[in-house]
This record gives sequence, structure tokens and C-alpha cells, in this order.
Amino acid sequence: MSTVRHYHHSFRYSYETSLRKHFLLIGIWAVFIIILLLLAFYFIEPSRALLKLEDLSLTGLTLACFATFFRLAAAYIFALILAIPLALFITKSPRLEKILLPTFDIVQSVPVLAFFPVIVLLFVKVNFFEGAAIFVLFMAMLWNIVFSMVGGLKTIPQDIEAAAFVFGSKGIRKLTTVTLPAVFPYLIMGSLLAWGQGWNILIVAEVLHNYIPGGTQSQDLYGLGSLLVNASYQGKNLPFISALVAMVILIGLMNFFIWQKLLHLAERYKFD
Repeated sequence: MSTVRHYHHSFRYSYETSLRKHFLLIGIWAVFIIILLLLAFYFIEPSRALLKLEDLSLTGLTLACFATFFRLAAAYIFALILAIPLALFITKSPRLEKILLPTFDIVQSVPVLAFFPVIVLLFVKVNFFEGAAIFVLFMAMLWNIVFSMVGGLKTIPQDIEAAAFVFGSKGIRKLTTVTLPAVFPYLIMGSLLAWGQGWNILIVAEVLHNYIPGGTQSQDLYGLGSLLVNASYQGKNLPFISALVAMVILIGLMNFFIWQKLLHLAERYKFD
């Protein structure tokens, strides 16, 4: 009797790539998403929702939640992109740290609202109201991430640095395998503080007409912050409570589905 033999061949698809290409691809997609969001915001008509608060519907409230969330997300992405290299540059050498750390500490102590009117006027000249809001949110978020990362970089044990040097880990490889995992808990904590600061500044960032000479409510950005301010100003209790409840729910959902998961994940990267 002849035996039947089965031959199995495994094929593996591979392509030439590198960490640099991965980071470049992520950056391109992030910029693409931000551009799409800004274009979407450009076609939103805030005056129709802000001046007729009594007609606020569930659809309008949902749109306000998405507009606010993506505005904060865009500012956070910009802050994260700048904060990581900035923190690495500050701690590059003790001499740079002695100069830059006190300088940035003074800069971050200046309230962002102190120069917000100037920012608004600059962006109004180019008719880019979204840019003014995102920029002020970006400035409010940036320093929380930077100083948290600087603190995290200081806690990396010397034996970890020595082991990375022995195994020839440097440049992008060291950044992705040693530095970023080591500061990941601090990055998450800084991001959590940054979003908290963003929620605090949101009301001011979306209500732009107060900073524009002769401005009207039609120049405000549609979102939860502007709904809260304009509903309070017009004495509309139901829209005000609806926007407040929506904001609380949105913050609670983010805390449960995003921040709690990330904080739990960050525990794996802490040095004992």
C-alpha cells in the first residue's frame, strides 16, 4: 500500500521598511486627518445653532460634541508632536537643561489667555477661526506634556542607559525601545493633565466674538463651550443644562474608555 504524503509550503510576505518610514507614515496620516477635520469645521455654520438655542436638537448637540472633541484632539496631536522632541532636546545635555528649563518654566507660567486676543486677531485676518481655537488649546496643552516628559526622562535608571549603550541601541532604535517606553507613564499622565487644561480653556477658545472688535455671536465656533456661554448669556436653561450634561458624559466616556485603559497599560512600564 502506498502512503500519501502531504507537503505544506508556507509563504511569508515581507517588504523593506524601517522605523523612520513608520513614523513618517503615522505623521502623514495625522496631518491628513487634521486637514479633513479643519475642512469639516469650515463648513459648519455656527450662527444657525448659536442664535437659535431654543431649537437645539439631539443632532445639533451631538455635532457640538464631535466638533469640540476633534478640536481638542487636533490641538493634542500638535502638542504631542512638538512636546516629545522638545523634551528630548531640553534633557540632551546638563548645560542646555540649565538654560532652557527655567526659560520654558517662565513661558508656561504666563497665562495663555494673556495673549489670546492677539492670537485671535492674527487668525481673523486670514479668516481662519478654527486655527485660533486650536492654537490656544495647543499652547494650554503643550507644557503639561513637556514637563511631564522631562520628569520621566530624569527617572530612567543608569543601568538601563548603560545596557542600551552596550547593545548598540542608539538613535531611533533607542528612542522606540528604551526612551519612549520608559517615559510612557509620564507621557500618559502629562496627556491627562493636558486634556484637563484643554477642557478648562475650551469655553474661551470657542467663544471668539469677545476678542474681536465689533464681533458677534455668529463668529463663535460651534461646540459645547460656545453653547454653554451663549445659552447662559441668553438665559436659556434647557440648552445650557443639555450642553453641560453632554460635556460631563463625554469626559466620563473618555475617562473610562481611554484614560483608564492607558493608565492601566502604563503600570507595565514603571520601574520598580
